[in-house]
Amino acid sequence: MKAKSVSGVVCYVKDVNASVKFYEALGFDFKVNDDVYARGYINWFFIDLVEIGSEGKDEFMTEAKAEPKGTGIFLNLSVDDVDAAYRDLVKAGYKPSSEPRDWDWGTREFVVRDPDGYKIVLFKKK
Repeated sequence: MKAKSVSGVVCYVKDVNASVKFYEALGFDFKVNDDVYARGYINWFFIDLVEIGSEGKDEFMTEAKAEPKGTGIFLNLSVDDVDAAYRDLVKAGYKPSSEPRDWDWGTREFVVRDPDGYKIVLFKKK
């Protein structure tokens, strides 16, 4: 078997509307948005935001209630200007976990957590 591409991710969240606001600040365009579910896109990549407790199937409820959210996983988003992205998020009221910095592996990046604690890396290759 050989996977063809990565299409998207599903994140269980406490408040869909707060999460949509956060991901819109990152540039996601939401095509579907109601009180318990939203789907946003950057290009063809999607993020599904599903409110915890809204799933009707037991196998999904176990995942939805698991804590902490996103342990060990970082969602990497490429941006044109890391420092401008940092300033824009701070101006919008978000508190990044780190400041922009250059790394040995050839990127400039910083981390911000979404309202549920999922880690988002905004980066640019040098």
